[in-house]
Amino acid sequence: MKPTYSGSHTVTVTPFTPGGAEIDFEAWEGFLDWQVANDVPGVVILGTTGEFLTITDAERSAFVKKTVDYVNGRMVVWVGTMNAYTPNAVRYSKEAEDLGADGLMIIPPYYYTPTEDEIFNYYRAICEACDLQIMLYNNPFTSNVDMPAALVGRLAKSFEQIRYIKEASQRIERIHDIILASDGQMNPWAGQRVLESYKMGAKGYVNPYGNYIPRATVKFVEWAEQGRWDDVQTVQNIISQFDTIITAGHPLYGHQCYSKALAAAAGHPVGDVRAPITTFESLGAEGRERIAKMVPLMEELDRIVDTIEAKSVAAE
Repeated sequence: MKPTYSGSHTVTVTPFTPGGAEIDFEAWEGFLDWQVANDVPGVVILGTTGEFLTITDAERSAFVKKTVDYVNGRMVVWVGTMNAYTPNAVRYSKEAEDLGADGLMIIPPYYYTPTEDEIFNYYRAICEACDLQIMLYNNPFTSNVDMPAALVGRLAKSFEQIRYIKEASQRIERIHDIILASDGQMNPWAGQRVLESYKMGAKGYVNPYGNYIPRATVKFVEWAEQGRWDDVQTVQNIISQFDTIITAGHPLYGHQCYSKALAAAAGHPVGDVRAPITTFESLGAEGRERIAKMVPLMEELDRIVDTIEAKSVAAE
């Protein structure tokens, strides 16, 4: 029987040496140890946050192998293996399986706006090639296609590997619709707004904030699993402030660029982003000013978690 996964899994950045020349494996080891130390149950590598479109095939192979070997069972390792060309997605998926990954996160073929049958055949080809558990990734803002609940249900009923979906359409009710359409076989994971998503039935969270506030985001997902909605809301209110500060600028450089800069501010430098995304270094004073606004939020979250955890212990 395949294991069932839950909790807050960090969708990670990919660390680069100066100028984005190479993957920085030394920095990566420290980053992974930090995730483990904060009780992160899993990482998702080579997703959008991981700049997968800028990674060569040779880098992909080395990065997946290094991650699986270094984690050594301490966390779940998901690998993003999507590609607009189905044979490439199949090849990446089979390679991840051969290298020891625990699961795959796969967005539909991007750019083309594929039909539902074309999406179905894409996932079928991957499922026929490997046996790893697959997390669908529904993000119409990047893939140019929104997978409706009926299609997700069809995929879940057709392929036993497909039991998860990162639902990032910003339509929170879709989580409930997916559970119904799949006859309860799918485990929807939040792609945003943990509080609302868990109230609709989410079973996990693909978490970009884990790159710089792993402790707080692990905890608020644990609290969501326990139905401690006031505690979840307290943390989510602070997270929304990060969003406001980051998205005030150009949307392309926001997420990846500031995730890396904030990881560095937390003590884990992971380099800058690769083109075409605007580098943090090139932002100059603008970038530094935004980081200066967010570092106190990181410190505030630590205090909030300490306070809530202390109250929980006292109540036992």
